[in-house]
Amino acid sequence: MNKNMVSADRIIRLIVSAIFVILYFNDIVTGTVGLVLVIVAGIFTLTSLMGFCPIYGLFGINKKK
Repeated sequence: MNKNMVSADRIIRLIVSAIFVILYFNDIVTGTVGLVLVIVAGIFTLTSLMGFCPIYGLFGINKKK
């Protein structure tokens, strides 16, 4: 599994996932939408740490040069 994300992409995903988690745990977003945001935050965090996005791989996108 080759890395296909650049640092900026990874940082943006981590920031977005942190925002999603903060929104959920401060009860700003609740219910099903809140749970979906937490799941998406987990996926964003995992892909950021690995440096590999499966969706990029499906479409043949490689931002690393």
